[in-house]
Amino acid sequence: MSWWVVKHVDAEGPALIGTIMTERGIEFTVVAVASGDPLPPADAVTGLVVMGGPMDAWGDVAHPHVRAERELIAECLRRDIPVLGVCLGAQLLAASQGCAVYRGPVAELGSGEVTATDAGATLFGADSVSVVHWHTDTFDLPAGAVLLASSNLYRNQAFRFGSALGLQFHVELTPTEQPMLDASMPAGTAPNAQVLARVAEEGRRILEAFFDEAR
Repeated sequence: MSWWVVKHVDAEGPALIGTIMTERGIEFTVVAVASGDPLPPADAVTGLVVMGGPMDAWGDVAHPHVRAERELIAECLRRDIPVLGVCLGAQLLAASQGCAVYRGPVAELGSGEVTATDAGATLFGADSVSVVHWHTDTFDLPAGAVLLASSNLYRNQAFRFGSALGLQFHVELTPTEQPMLDASMPAGTAPNAQVLARVAEEGRRILEAFFDEAR
C-alpha cells in the first residue's frame, strides 16, 4: 500500500505536496487519469491526493474518470483513509458525498488570500494566508463538514470532512511552477515568483500539518 496522487493535466503535478511527501519518506505513485492511467483500488491506498484540473466534477460524459474518482474518494472516506483534495480535488471531495458543484459568481484567478474561520485557525496558523486562486466553480459542503476558510468571493474555500481536507485554492505552487502558470493561466493573472515564494512558505505549514495528522 502507498499514497497515490491523482493528476488531471500534465502541467499540474503535486509540486510542493510531492516535495513534502518525499521529505517525510512517504512513498507515492502519480496517476495521470487524463492519459488513461487506472485508479488504484481502495485496498491499495494508504492516502490519496487529488489535484486540480479544468473538468467538471460531475462531468461524467466528457470525462468518465471523474465518476471513478468520486467513488474512490467516497470509499477512502468510509475507510478513514486520509484524502487531500486541491481545487478540482476539493470539488470532487464534495461531489463524492452527493453535493452540488456549480459555477461561482465570477472567476477567481491569480494571487489572493483566504481568511481562516475559528475552526481553521489552528491549521492555517494565521487569520489569513496567501494563496493562488484558479477556479470558476464552487460547491456545497457535505453535511457535517467543517468550514475552515473563505475568501471575499467564495465562501467555501477550505473544509474538513472526516479523514479529508479540501482546499479550493492552491498552496502547493512554488516559484518553480511560474513558467507553467504563465503559459496556462489567463493573460495577466499568473502570480509572480515573489508571490509564489510567499504562497509556498505559508502553504508548507498547512500541508505539513495535514501529513503530520495523516500519520
